[in-house]
Amino acid sequence: QVQLVESGGGSVQAGGSLRLSCAASGYTLTGKTVAWFRQGPGKEREGVAAIYNGGASTYYAESVKGRFTISQDNAKNTVYLQMNSLKPEDTAMYYCAAGMRTGYVLDVFGQGTLVTVSS
Repeated sequence: QVQLVESGGGSVQAGGSLRLSCAASGYTLTGKTVAWFRQGPGKEREGVAAIYNGGASTYYAESVKGRFTISQDNAKNTVYLQMNSLKPEDTAMYYCAAGMRTGYVLDVFGQGTLVTVSS
């Protein structure tokens, strides 16, 4: 069964850090595109970061540039989102999504992990 499972969310004070994990099972993330999205209370879902085709390039939303880092560990079949200097506005449910094939289409979605940042 192909699935993505996010973990690492929690509650942290402003200025703190968290590392989110997106672990795949049932297929390999190697060479695929993986993205992190978030949806805060009363907000629309937004793309936060992406790693394309196994690391050929990355994308960060302006709101997280310089604070968040996306990385991939092929041996663990996991993509990480390191989040530093967290702000209350980073509070959201964070989801990962990945493609089944090389390219830019996202086919598989996780259930999300909640991040709460208090001031």
